[in-house]
Amino acid sequence: MDPMRAMTVVPGKADSASIGEVAEPPQTDGSVLVEGLLAGICGTDIELTTGLFGSGRAGAERLVIGHESLGRVLDAPQGSGFATGDLVVGIVRRPDPEPCPACARGEWDFCRNGRYTERGIKEMDGYGSERWRVDPYFAVPVPAELGRLGVLVEPASILTKAWDQIDQVGARSWYSPEHVLITGAGPIGLLAALTAKQRGYSIHVLDRAKDGPKPQLVRDLGGEYLTSLADLRVAPDVIIEATGAGQVVVDCAKLLPFAGVMCLAGISPGPASIDVQMDALTRQLVVRNAALVGTVNAAKRHYADAVDVLMAADRAWLERLITRTVPLSDWTQALERESSDIKVVVDLRA
Repeated sequence: MDPMRAMTVVPGKADSASIGEVAEPPQTDGSVLVEGLLAGICGTDIELTTGLFGSGRAGAERLVIGHESLGRVLDAPQGSGFATGDLVVGIVRRPDPEPCPACARGEWDFCRNGRYTERGIKEMDGYGSERWRVDPYFAVPVPAELGRLGVLVEPASILTKAWDQIDQVGARSWYSPEHVLITGAGPIGLLAALTAKQRGYSIHVLDRAKDGPKPQLVRDLGGEYLTSLADLRVAPDVIIEATGAGQVVVDCAKLLPFAGVMCLAGISPGPASIDVQMDALTRQLVVRNAALVGTVNAAKRHYADAVDVLMAADRAWLERLITRTVPLSDWTQALERESSDIKVVVDLRA
């Protein structure tokens, strides 16, 4: 077959993002052959294109990026659980080769030795190509009625894992959260708000944007949209921090009540220094039995949970999260942030 088009970068090299021609995906990637439909763009992809991190296959100059996927099965072996025409999402992380105790139990998102691989990020090509392969075990079925919204499964899995962690930490004591504060109204923050709303919690979302689609998306969930923490009138039982900004993290940690839980789900792209009275903050956290927990990536069960969250959501609301679609032929447009952007996706067939 002719070479495929793909979203590629040279790992570790800034300004190397381009549409490249790559060979057909190798059989070693998996027995299920998939036509790429959409690839979502997130902050990780932007950091990859700036050369901050990333590594490709052994001996390969370029890395195919794209870890937020949606594809349609072209060919699958009998007994795989998939058939031609099925919609599918590929899981990002793979267990390390030893494997470590966590990876051996399917908890590769908690890999202990760092030898895991990740599609489109670390030592494996991603899903940003016209065709890709995946092992059936690492493929997530997407109901046909979800359609193109299946590209939101991977980011939604970050939140279903986050809530898994929050629930486990909260269960250390009597646990009945009411108010949830979410910082950042990007895709992760808005999906966090959606998930919290489905759980029956009162939601409060903090973001800098004063106009555009974000405020109304939060209000349409029945939530409160804030542009300043000073306007928050409740004590948040749970905080999901999706900005990664150090000052926001510290300011929110100070708000935690007794037995409150704060989940850190965002990473700041650059170094920053802030003045913090750590002794006072530590005292407050200790005295209140408050907990801070970090989370990244997701296990297989979190992807299935993410599908359930999206299936239970209002389709029109989800559609408004995808604010821009760019063609693969000019995919680097997706790296240029526009003021109204929430989730930008690449059409891998255009």
